[in-house]
Amino acid sequence: MDLNKIREEAAKATEEIVEASHIGEGDILVVGCSSSEILGAHIGKGSSLEAAQAVYEGIQSVLRPRSIYLAAQCCEHLNRCVIVEKAALLPGTEICNVVPQMHAGGSFAMTVYQNAEKPVAVEEIKADAGLDIGDTLIGMHLKRVAVPVRIEQKSIGEAHVVAARTRPKFIGGSRAVYDDKLSGGDIPR
Repeated sequence: MDLNKIREEAAKATEEIVEASHIGEGDILVVGCSSSEILGAHIGKGSSLEAAQAVYEGIQSVLRPRSIYLAAQCCEHLNRCVIVEKAALLPGTEICNVVPQMHAGGSFAMTVYQNAEKPVAVEEIKADAGLDIGDTLIGMHLKRVAVPVRIEQKSIGEAHVVAARTRPKFIGGSRAVYDDKLSGGDIPR
């Protein structure tokens, strides 16, 4: 396991999705991460705190300087709840009482929880963009409308990486006028 390579690949993937999605200060990037898949094992069958820490460091090297919040999706044993800084939540968001563990939440969510200033768990979040490392299915935590983003960094370690950004919904009909800046340039014609 080359932790430096994992860290670099995570930073590169994060840089690519941040640039493609135009997220910035106060926005949220949701990450689902299987350290097992990174190491070439089946999801949930080879968890590694070291790999999770390397991914966390790579991601935060990009997010922190931009004041973008990181949300970590837990594994299915915690119903894919999300660990996030309390400051990222909208007022009135209900929090849950759970502390992720290696095999109940996963090593990445555990790492995010341990490194956060005021970590909380929530059942759902509506993130502005996302990275799915190891096919963890993060779509439920993205704002509508999610748009796939093709990034050059196709894997982190052995794990497949998928990226997505979001855009506001288009409403109206043939007379409607849309703002290209809000949609990322994918205005229907």
